[in-house]
Amino acid sequence: MYHLVTSKCSSFPGITSCMSLPPSSSSTIKPYYFTTPIHRITLPTMASKATLLLALSLLFATCIARQQNQCQIQNIEALEPIEVVQAEAGVTEIWDANDQQFQCAGVHFIRHRIQPGGLLLPSYVNTPILAFIERGRGIQGVILSGCPETYEYSSQEQQFSGQSERRGERLQVDQDRHQKVENVNEGDVVAIPTGTAHWLHNDGNTELVVVVFFDTQNNENQLDEYQRRFFLAGNPQAQSHQQQQTQPRQQRQGQRQNAGNIFNGFTVELLAQSFNVDQETAQKLQGQNDQRGHIVNVGQDLQIIRPPQQQQGRRAPGRGWSNGVEETICSMKFKVNIDNPSHADFVNPQAGRIANLNSFKFPILEHLQLSAERGELRPNVIQSPHWTINAHNLLYVTEGALRVQIVNNQGNSVFDNELREGQVVVIPQNFAVIKRANEQGSRWVSFKTNDNAMIANLAGRVSAISSMPVDVVANAYQLSREDAQQLKFSQRETVLFAPSFSRGQGIRASA
Repeated sequence: MYHLVTSKCSSFPGITSCMSLPPSSSSTIKPYYFTTPIHRITLPTMASKATLLLALSLLFATCIARQQNQCQIQNIEALEPIEVVQAEAGVTEIWDANDQQFQCAGVHFIRHRIQPGGLLLPSYVNTPILAFIERGRGIQGVILSGCPETYEYSSQEQQFSGQSERRGERLQVDQDRHQKVENVNEGDVVAIPTGTAHWLHNDGNTELVVVVFFDTQNNENQLDEYQRRFFLAGNPQAQSHQQQQTQPRQQRQGQRQNAGNIFNGFTVELLAQSFNVDQETAQKLQGQNDQRGHIVNVGQDLQIIRPPQQQQGRRAPGRGWSNGVEETICSMKFKVNIDNPSHADFVNPQAGRIANLNSFKFPILEHLQLSAERGELRPNVIQSPHWTINAHNLLYVTEGALRVQIVNNQGNSVFDNELREGQVVVIPQNFAVIKRANEQGSRWVSFKTNDNAMIANLAGRVSAISSMPVDVVANAYQLSREDAQQLKFSQRETVLFAPSFSRGQGIRASA
């Protein structure tokens, strides 16, 4: 009998997590778990082409069945980080990539907390990234392969950003040039393509908090269904790991491993020749003696060429967009502030607002096949029950708390609980959901696995129920025609329902 090998692992420098996958109920093939790489599978010499095709067919069918079974979720829980990676100038909090919610949606989630003066070292990952600046400000660099270094000094004497810029001093320096950088602020959504190197510096006076969403099942990820981070600098294995909970809900194996930056695996001799530098400099590229971790303290006076905060993002007067240069990947925008009121799609002054960031507003999202949503509900306000037509949805609460109910295709509640600040829940595609803010109100950000994610509302002026003929509603729900008309037309708001009590029916939107 042939055995299919099914194993899933996630990787962050210094730790590897593996999960054993259950066999598909639709297949009799039993999984075999291994901890060492398999380099070659030798079939019996007498195996025919038909047998080989049959084995491949079974493999394909099992993979499809496994992917489908991952979303047979009967219970969803609010998630918090299970791992904290401590570095010199901050921490990274990691959610459990093996959780059934993340497995279903094919996503992963982490949170960086960078202290003032901290630099998140350059790295790239095997998935597209959407990051949200929850608090603080900083400088973001995204290194695009093949794009020119358009930020450069016109002379040897230049003014730097940071403390020197604030003092108005001019310094004598060696010539430098680099790709453009972005000032990032609270409310910004930053998009980073797959395999694109990036770094982040906290140049403010308060902690910089960034939540990061990875789409591990994106077509551009050719490795496996987990995000893997490749550092270009530092020595990530030097950092410490703290387990947030003693035993994750799903069976996991954790093992420490050597995890340096990518130069660590090359020989010093070849590095020295490649960069045309001496061997001492080549050894420093490897970072073997660097004990600072993945977030290092560089202070506030990091010398970077960048436009002032108030000028970034403005178009020059009279400059058009018709010469084609602005349409290239090298000049494409990588950040948009989703808190900007101009991005709001639904606004009710008494209830709150919701802003959707899709590829029409933020063109790079078409390449990433991702989108985002920013929501704000005033106390006790309800967002219309709805489902997302074409995407999974990761919901992260940034302020306050939400009462969230999620229902599966069998009409069973899989989640009915309060989602507090800093917690995450995944709403699978087509699962119905309703949200209500608590007494203090709530704000959240959602990440969706489609660049033009669409929702279908169940209640409200534009909804599935209001769009049906009265007689269809009456017969579907065994109502009188009068009651069916009331069900269709009594809720006059569209998406956000401000609380009021009417005829003993409980909370409903005001007319």
